Amino acid sequence: MAAPTTFSGEVWAELRLADARDVPHIHSLIHQMAEFELLTDLFAATHELLASTLFPTPQPAPFTSFTALILDLSPSPASASADTVGSRRLDLSASSPLADPEAAAFPSPRGGGRVTAGFVICFPNYSTFLAKPGLYVEDIFVRAPWRRRGLGRMMLSAVAGRAAEIGMGRVEWCVLDWNQNAIDFYEGMGAEVFKQWRICRLTGAALDKYKGTGTGSQEEEDAGGKAQ
Repeated sequence: MAAPTTFSGEVWAELRLADARDVPHIHSLIHQMAEFELLTDLFAATHELLASTLFPTPQPAPFTSFTALILDLSPSPASASADTVGSRRLDLSASSPLADPEAAAFPSPRGGGRVTAGFVICFPNYSTFLAKPGLYVEDIFVRAPWRRRGLGRMMLSAVAGRAAEIGMGRVEWCVLDWNQNAIDFYEGMGAEVFKQWRICRLTGAALDKYKGTGTGSQEEEDAGGKAQ
């Protein structure tokens, strides 16, 4: 087995818009996230499905539909481009060299010695109470060697900043109730964690059984609730 790639001194982090070249890494990162969350039994994503849903032709403007962002790390400063959403300099000089055993498996398609270390996927939603669009963060993930270095904060801050800049009313996401580290982190960023709300979901066979029912005339019982 090859020795892990090590990083020391200064490393530059860039959160950028993803494109179809990033699909293999996005797929691998989603699988790592499913392993961390103990949810691999729900993992059914393929390269083809990710490419067709995240990067259709023509592709909508960022943050107006499904938007994928990639966290790249570079051994040298990278010039900001139109794809850059956020950036940060990491100073590793005060600690031992950081070993990334998976660096060789995650070379960024942008080249320049960059390594892909994480991703975000988000899309717009809508608040009827605010009468404004919002942004829902479906996933935010950083590979294990790069955690606890401020990168998750940088990523979420950049997404929240972009939402505020384009006039959205709020940014929302979910967190597993057993992941207290994540809950503490989000609360530390100023987020409110709603314990009184539950996720409701139809998927698979439970969803498919409703195909073709939209034109029926039978009166349905109203549950009396709403999503804000």
